[in-house]
Amino acid sequence: MSWTLFIDESGQDQRHSPYEVLAGIAVEDRKVWPLIRDLSDAQQHIFGMRLFEAYGREAKAQKLLDRKTFKHAAQLGPFEHVQRTQLARELLIDGTAVTRDRLTALGQAKIEYCRFSLDLARRHGAKVFATIVPQEAPRPERSDALRKDYAFLFERFYYFLNGSPGDPMGYLVFDELDRSAAHILLGQVSNYFVNTRNGRSRSRLIIPEPFFVHSDLTTLIQTADIVAYVISWGLRLRRMTAPAREELRPLADLVHRLQFTRDTEGGDRIYGLKLIDDLRPRPLA
Repeated sequence: MSWTLFIDESGQDQRHSPYEVLAGIAVEDRKVWPLIRDLSDAQQHIFGMRLFEAYGREAKAQKLLDRKTFKHAAQLGPFEHVQRTQLARELLIDGTAVTRDRLTALGQAKIEYCRFSLDLARRHGAKVFATIVPQEAPRPERSDALRKDYAFLFERFYYFLNGSPGDPMGYLVFDELDRSAAHILLGQVSNYFVNTRNGRSRSRLIIPEPFFVHSDLTTLIQTADIVAYVISWGLRLRRMTAPAREELRPLADLVHRLQFTRDTEGGDRIYGLKLIDDLRPRPLA
């Protein structure tokens, strides 16, 4: 048995998002394909088509869950499912065919899909991990060392694997980067798992070489993107002082229910979500 951690990020532009979030959603190997199929069916059911067919690229959470989506969704009362699907599909097929009904239906469909996708992940036993960084946090000057948000994400994933029956292996799957950025990240990850004590210990259960996939064609990377966006804009842990968008609270509650938690023998509790105030890496151990 193994688990795959699908990883994406939100707020890396350091401009508009209140927090920079690196999020991962872990799915057991035998449940990956059933979950992907269910998510694909959900898109067909809710939008009348796959989102990739509609947009020709990944439907980012920034577009699915921005303030405009909620504004449009609230213009009219809730549509009955069949009518909502038909109206949303008409606008997705022809973006110039704008009517109030279609805009409202598409907004409602986007919100429902994000809600349903998180609920599907929960029903398939998925677990959420994330590191959350305030935009004003100090950042590293070196490019060869792994940032603390990555190190802590790997740490929490390792705790999950180590506490699971049979010590399953874990795989890391990242959203595709350009070639130079991918090489930099690969070097940092290798340096962490080979040259640090913690990294060497965690490589017992985490395969040190990550996979990079094209997010447009990878359904669970999109789910990780939804998780990251909801955490940045709508979920608040202790010491997270930036205002949250109230309309995202139902989705934030779903993400919070998905997070990994474990009680240690010493009575402490380990959480899958962690706030990091300083991104500079620790000295090599």
